[in-house]
Parts: sequence; structure tokens; C-alpha cells
Amino acid sequence: MNKKCGGGPLVTDDNSGEILCSSCGRVVAERTPVSSPVQSFTGEEYIARSRTGSKTTLAINDMGLSTVISSGSRDASGNTIEAGARRTFERLRKWDNRSKCGNSEAALRSAFTILNTVRTKIGISDAVIEDAAYLYRKAKVRKIRGRTIDCMTLATLYIACRKSSTPRTIPDIATAGNVSVKELSRHVRLLIEDLDIKLDSYDSSFFVSRIASTVGTRERSMRDALAILAKLKEERYSEGKNPVALAASAVYLACALNGENYTQRQISDAAGISIVTLRMRSESISKSFMIEKLVENK
Repeated sequence: MNKKCGGGPLVTDDNSGEILCSSCGRVVAERTPVSSPVQSFTGEEYIARSRTGSKTTLAINDMGLSTVISSGSRDASGNTIEAGARRTFERLRKWDNRSKCGNSEAALRSAFTILNTVRTKIGISDAVIEDAAYLYRKAKVRKIRGRTIDCMTLATLYIACRKSSTPRTIPDIATAGNVSVKELSRHVRLLIEDLDIKLDSYDSSFFVSRIASTVGTRERSMRDALAILAKLKEERYSEGKNPVALAASAVYLACALNGENYTQRQISDAAGISIVTLRMRSESISKSFMIEKLVENK
């Protein structure tokens, strides 16, 4: 503190964020960021302490609000803790750890570990993960029984992807989470029914870029595929159809139109559908429309 200061305790102005001397009114620090809840420190405490820590999130079992009792033998000032106090803290640390090992906490920890593992595999945004964590907590409050933790967690992730129009299919998530497509599909249906969730269908154009980039088509074929899908949507042909199969068929037909000789096996593998599905959808589009007419004036 400056020698000209009156020597009074420091106070924080909540409106301006300034640190003032209560005796002489001298401004010691200007516009210090103040978070909520507001904390005021005096003297060296203000300099020594800092507001740190990760943000709160629903994707952690304790939402990032828990505290950990340190196992060190020194206090915050660097002084050695007495033996009696250390034994007290050891007992507190033991009971604190035991309190976090209940069935409910263990289930949440397991679910969110799966959620974060799958996120890194298939590239999901934080907003989608937050929504999936919220849905899982909501399902847990409803005490929905008879379902495995992994499939329930992955089902909430798929629903969150659908709600945010993130193009991830059930096979994508099932493969990343090492569960069967059949089991995951069943959990998704049950979760939608129990939580009364209304979902819109994916737009098939969301999958064109991924399929085309996986196969390695030219930019022109990708644009033609999008034009085909736009025309199909305009003609209401796409209603009730599998969006991934539509996108794969559009890419296949666009490649054929532009002289790119990719096989049905290559396109179907890139889209994650069967050759039969791709062949039937492509033949149906070809019979119902003239492909050249679909891409002209795009």
C-alpha cells in the first residue's frame, strides 16, 4: 500500500470494481473484475488470491462445483500444518471421498465419461454435450429403469444431435460407443416416448458434404447432389424417406452424371447404409425424375 494512504482497510466498489482505502479514499486498484458472488479481500489477501476454476457444466457428475481436500502438509501460506490438524483433515478427506462414491454419483460419473469419450471420437460440440447431459439427468430423475447406462447415455446424445441438426446417425454413435445399433435404437425410441420429445427429421443435405468428402468426389458433383436434393424436397419426394439414403443416392447419381465412376459399394460404405438401400433409392429417383432436369438451372 502507498505510504500516503491513511492505512485503513481496503474496500471494493461493486459498481466500478475499484479497490479503495476506507480511511483516505485513495484508489489502490482500478476496475478490478468482480464476479458473482462478489468477494472482497483485504491487504495481501487481495493480491495473493485469484478467481480461477473451470466453468460449471452439466456434463460432470458434480457439475464442476465440488471441492477437494488437499493431501499436502502445508497450508495456503506455506506454513507446516500441525500433526493434530493433519489427522483431522485426513479423516475429513476420507469421509469426503466416501460421500462421493454412492450409486447415484457412480452412475453419473460413468455416464458422463462415456459421453465425453464419444464426443472426441465423432466431433460433437459442447452445446450438444450439455443438452445430452441435461436429457440424461432428466431421465434419471424420472427413474427410468431396465436400461443400461451406456445405451441410455448414447441415446440422449443422439436425441441432442437431432435437436441441434448435428448430422450424426444412430450407427455413427453406436460404433463410437461400442454398442449394437438395435439396442441403441430401442433406447432412443423408449426415451423419446418417456420424455415426450418431439423431433424433426434430419435435412438430407446435411450428410452430402460428409459422404462426398469421404469418397473424394469433385466439388461439382457435390453441388449437383445438393441441387438434386433441393428439387426432391421441392417435389415433396423426400418426405418420409431416410435422409442418409437420399443424400447417398444424390451423391451417387451426381457422380454418374459427371463421369465419376464410383461404385455403389464405395458410396454406401461412406454413408453407412447397405448397397440394397442405395440401389433401390437411386432407381426410384431415376424412374421418378430425369436426373438432368433435376440439376439444370441450379
